[in-house]
Amino acid sequence: MTDAPMFAVVGHPNKGKSSVVATLSQNDAIAIALEPGTTRQRQAYPLSVDGQTLYTLVDTPGFQRPRRVLEWLQAHSLSASDHPETVRAFVTQHRDDGRFTDECELLTPLIEGAGIIYVVDGSVPYSAEHEAEMTILRWTGRPSLALINSIGPDDYSDTWQAALGQFFQVVRKFDAVRAPFEQHLSLLRAFGQLEPDWEQPLSQATEHLANQRQKRQGQSASLIADALADMMAYREKRTLTLDQVAATSDTDLAEQLRQRWYQHQRRREQALRINIEHLYQHQRIRRQEAELEWHNEHDLFSEDSRQTWAVSRGYLATAGFGAGAVGGAGLDALTLGHSLGAGALVGGLIGAAGSYLYGDQLMLPALNIGALKNGLKTATFGPVQDSQFGYVVLGRAVDHWWHISQRNHAGRDLLDLEPADHHWLERLDRRSRQAIQQAFDRCRKRRPLDDRLRQKFIAAIEQGMAAYDDWRLNRT
Repeated sequence: MTDAPMFAVVGHPNKGKSSVVATLSQNDAIAIALEPGTTRQRQAYPLSVDGQTLYTLVDTPGFQRPRRVLEWLQAHSLSASDHPETVRAFVTQHRDDGRFTDECELLTPLIEGAGIIYVVDGSVPYSAEHEAEMTILRWTGRPSLALINSIGPDDYSDTWQAALGQFFQVVRKFDAVRAPFEQHLSLLRAFGQLEPDWEQPLSQATEHLANQRQKRQGQSASLIADALADMMAYREKRTLTLDQVAATSDTDLAEQLRQRWYQHQRRREQALRINIEHLYQHQRIRRQEAELEWHNEHDLFSEDSRQTWAVSRGYLATAGFGAGAVGGAGLDALTLGHSLGAGALVGGLIGAAGSYLYGDQLMLPALNIGALKNGLKTATFGPVQDSQFGYVVLGRAVDHWWHISQRNHAGRDLLDLEPADHHWLERLDRRSRQAIQQAFDRCRKRRPLDDRLRQKFIAAIEQGMAAYDDWRLNRT
């Protein structure tokens, strides 16, 4: 790959420059504030994939005195041919002049070879002061692109489009907070049109980012599969001495185990969410987990969660039949076909019947308190008895993944995991349904998934993620 292009993001103060940089550099650590002057010095943010820098964005302060700067440039220029050198002379002469600190900061990367990304707020009217800014930028002679990033409710985009088109090679609308990923790639391709030397590296950059996105989806499916296997099989266990047995009633012991089991499952789900957020380079998301204790409908074990994410009896019976038939097929194989498929049929019926029974409830794990033996008494709580818990965890995990994968790094709002209102798993193909059900059945029986079953489980979850994405983007 050739040298990575560099772009300086410039414009009026407080019009969304830092938001654009945060989204296109996938960096949610960049400060975004409503107050002007948050960015006082230029700061470079490279975007790297697998250790390779694809491009670098430079966040800059906003223009403070554009008309004064333009007056100086016009007074010291003889013809259009010396405009770039006149800008360079301005920066050299005023580098230590406090009146033009911000202008020198934003012009420095341009005289060093960066391209221009000029950001305007399309919800405010165009003014003469903006024209001074655009004229200064044109004097630099650098390849240029303008972004209309509307912040408020009003829309002056048409006026802006007409004005910007006279100064910049490419003009695009771009909502840094809400623009979907495909628009990011489209914007990068537009950057490549600015300069022949940038076309190849930016074409490679879009390819890297598209591959990275696909890879992240697969990695997320793997993380979800591991969490589900842990949570379905988890058992809380406690061994008591004679003194402890005397001091603890079975009722208290059961309650302690139940609370610890719940706590473990909640923490495991939260750990999964953090892992997926970090995978997508979201390090500072404000989540709702802190509200779980009192904001009941968001809790993993709430009735709201069960009603939202659990599947129907019909779904369970169908998936249970398929998963049971797969197990029964092993018996047919052992009899070299002499069972005439009876093993698969019986296994399917047993699986369907067992799954159907748990179709409208979330069964708590079984409590088992053993007898006193050798001065010790052992009690266990878990694992879960039915698969509905797995579907609740799976639905919440896929929903969280979807919100994270769609979230731009300029987003600063509270992550709102709005529950779904239609069960997306109904769109999943039969094999994927069976693979998920089979994995749930094995895990809740504390039977480990071998590598083949684990890979089938991950692939089925990834299919589920695709089904969820399709449902989210196309629902009416």
